[in-house]
Amino acid sequence: MDQFRAKIPNHFSLPRRINRLGELVYNLWWVWNKDAQRLFALIDQDLWERTYHNPVRFLRQVERVHLNAVTHDRHYLEFYDRIMRAFDQYLNTDETWFMQNHAERINQPIAYFSTEFGLHETLPIYAGGLGVLSGDHVKEASDLGLPFVAVGFLYEMGYFRQHITADGRQEAIYPRFKPEEVAIREALCDDGTCLFVPVEVGDRIVHLQVWHVQ
Repeated sequence: MDQFRAKIPNHFSLPRRINRLGELVYNLWWVWNKDAQRLFALIDQDLWERTYHNPVRFLRQVERVHLNAVTHDRHYLEFYDRIMRAFDQYLNTDETWFMQNHAERINQPIAYFSTEFGLHETLPIYAGGLGVLSGDHVKEASDLGLPFVAVGFLYEMGYFRQHITADGRQEAIYPRFKPEEVAIREALCDDGTCLFVPVEVGDRIVHLQVWHVQ
């Protein structure tokens, strides 16, 4: 995990004082940490709502004047430093349930397969109860410190959104999924190229591209 995280470049133009926001957005720890979400809302509340609480889109669209403003706000910077300390402690602690009870198995990762994962509304790879349950399992595994790898599908179109026409009819709209707009990255090999896995399907080979959600 740490090796992959080190390969992720910060593509956002951020003031140096709050530059680690670009790292935070690519770790879904912020999903179940309300204070971490407030770091973005405090910069520009209106934009945070317009981007549907998506920190990747938020940092791509936020105006520099708002970013500069918070770097001169003592209260914001104190809050930012506190959240980043909590983030670092969460990533680096050895005092997890797993390490305290099963440390000898840390190099025996658990593979968890599901057709959908409800991790956050900005990542539309779930539709209902199964996805929400799988997403909760992933989050709890993270809190417990399990060596846990969840494997699923990155649906190109995701689930549909409902729209009611002027004459009262329901229509289904299938927005196309854009990985570059959410907290997901292409998995990289050591040489910096994308990672693909060949799978035999009938009489042909299908190459699956691997994506990574931290």
